[in-house]
Amino acid sequence: MTLERPVGRSLVALDIDGTILTHGGDLKKPVREAISAVADAGHHIVIATGRSVVATMPVLEMLGITSGYAVCSNGAVSLRVEPKRKKGYKIIDKVTFDPKPALTLLRDELPTAYIAVEVLGKGFRVNQPFPEGELWGRQKVVPWEKLVSRPATRVTLRMPDTEPEDFMAHIERIGLHEVSYAVGWTAWLDINPEGVSKGSALELMRRRLGVEPSDTVAVGDQRNDLEMLRWAARGVAMGNAPDEVKAAADEVTGHVDDGALADVLSPLR
Repeated sequence: MTLERPVGRSLVALDIDGTILTHGGDLKKPVREAISAVADAGHHIVIATGRSVVATMPVLEMLGITSGYAVCSNGAVSLRVEPKRKKGYKIIDKVTFDPKPALTLLRDELPTAYIAVEVLGKGFRVNQPFPEGELWGRQKVVPWEKLVSRPATRVTLRMPDTEPEDFMAHIERIGLHEVSYAVGWTAWLDINPEGVSKGSALELMRRRLGVEPSDTVAVGDQRNDLEMLRWAARGVAMGNAPDEVKAAADEVTGHVDDGALADVLSPLR
């Protein structure tokens, strides 16, 4: 594979929510400055998020990122930032799966759940409108047959009135096969193609960029970051992460509300 940039630079993979941004959506000034400084030093900043492409692009704009790469939809979609294009990016990789088997199983067990199937670059097909502010992009309510009729990069299931611990117990009891999935910090479930994760997409990105495995850094705060933290030579969990995420990391930093990501990035500036 042809290297796009010289070797010897680090690949720095950064989660968005709970890592770059607070859960209230705030971007701390020291965090923004630290990310810019690392990029200016010649390292590869790669945003790695569970967000859709539509929800990721505004964050890249907040950070002032006008070139480089992002991994979206928990690894199912990778893009290159290209400001001259109408949408500002080019999809360079995507992985899809048939959502029908998993969704049928989940619907039978959780009939009142909100379900969203990602439509790449546009929004979601949903069985009912999600609570305001939870999904970016257009939501189109469709019949069940249409909801499960096409291959998808990601499926989201949500139960707003259920406690996260109860929700996780439900999912574990149901058992999902031939897909990858991660339970969020609320009663939120993301389902992806089998074997796909932030870590798998970042490994492809590392090879594309010609970065040595020893020159990889990843920072995250949730269960969908587990594979990414284990993949990186230096995996850092935020202080606001669950204990199982902290246990998977090489080190733990401070809380997102304190802008702790800036401290993690300081040695790379």
